[in-house]
Amino acid sequence: MSQVEVLITRLDPELALPRYAKPGDAGADIVSRIDITLAPGERALVPTGIAIALPDGYVALVHPRSGLAIKHGVTMVNSPGTVDAAYRGELQIILINHDPKEAVSFKRGDRIAQLVIQKVEHAEFIEVSELPGSGRGAGGFGSTGGKS
Repeated sequence: MSQVEVLITRLDPELALPRYAKPGDAGADIVSRIDITLAPGERALVPTGIAIALPDGYVALVHPRSGLAIKHGVTMVNSPGTVDAAYRGELQIILINHDPKEAVSFKRGDRIAQLVIQKVEHAEFIEVSELPGSGRGAGGFGSTGGKS
């Protein structure tokens, strides 16, 4: 697995830096800077206490934690969140509680999301009057089936 240097500043020196839980993990865990409770259906912007500087040609994608989703119905409103290479502000996560009945609480330092660093390709958009054919064509949502 290759590595890229990502510069990071702790805006809160008591919080952990992002870290990979296990060798080979794609996402590094990031934590909440605050204590917060989300009521059923509530969403909130949760600060992480870190800011990063990515090299040009990279993006940080913020993904929800699957354990929070299955156990508590908590995910991200804008999943994945996109952190552009030029952004230098604090990383903040838009969490939402989809549980219809139970509130969920996070303590300062709890893992709330994962940070995935990826290379980015820029496209050259070429306008044409007609697109080439494909096996799928213009078939949209559900056009390939899913149930037998």
